[in-house]
Amino acid sequence: MSTPSIRTENLTIRFGGHAAVDNVTCAFRPGELTVIVGPNGAGKTTWFNLVSGQLKPTEGRIFKGETEITALSPSARARLGIGRAFQLTNLFPKLSVLENVRLAVQARAGQGGRILTRASALTEIRDKAQSFVDATRLSAVARFPAAALPHGDQRKLEVAMLAAMEPDVFMFDEPTAGMSADEAPAILELIAEIKKDTGKTILLVEHKMDVVRALADRIVVLHNGALIADGKPAEVMALPIVRDIYLGIGAEEVA
Repeated sequence: MSTPSIRTENLTIRFGGHAAVDNVTCAFRPGELTVIVGPNGAGKTTWFNLVSGQLKPTEGRIFKGETEITALSPSARARLGIGRAFQLTNLFPKLSVLENVRLAVQARAGQGGRILTRASALTEIRDKAQSFVDATRLSAVARFPAAALPHGDQRKLEVAMLAAMEPDVFMFDEPTAGMSADEAPAILELIAEIKKDTGKTILLVEHKMDVVRALADRIVVLHNGALIADGKPAEVMALPIVRDIYLGIGAEEVA
């Protein structure tokens, strides 16, 4: 069995006397798409924030491969290959689609906002950025400012920027949130494309069961901050405890 790309040991965070994430031990491997589900307030996004570095745990440890990253900043974790997309888009609104992606390519290349860069390198960066724009089906709006895009295209742009950072761990927090029924399939297709690369690990926080069924190799269920189920989708959704608590819906809806 391959070495986990991401692993948490007894991960816990308390706010006052409340454990928002409670002693969660879990490992995720390359080639696997795991959907993390649970009711509102279950700790899903908080667990994501701990793994990506936005929050520091009260107890427990986080590993990227064999390297402990518990004390590392979000930017340091990004450099190690952990890529995070948020519920709300995180774009440069006045810059064009292509410029947004180009900045991500430059950051990945370690060039940041460097002004003195050889012309050939700038051409390579622009061409690489264009390839991510094309792959995320944004070519027609490549010159548009990000602020002018509809919500669905902004989410696609965030995926393009995340892909341009070339992480080996992709973390998506409710990627179809706020999207119409017409817009959501495009995002799911992009994630499915990433999934074809068996070197990538994908973690997805989601509550829409059609998304879970379409993409999940594995489901992890959190409830009151604790991990209560972990396994193949059909097995997990058949568990009585999952049927009882999952978003408060009936058994026929999780079948």
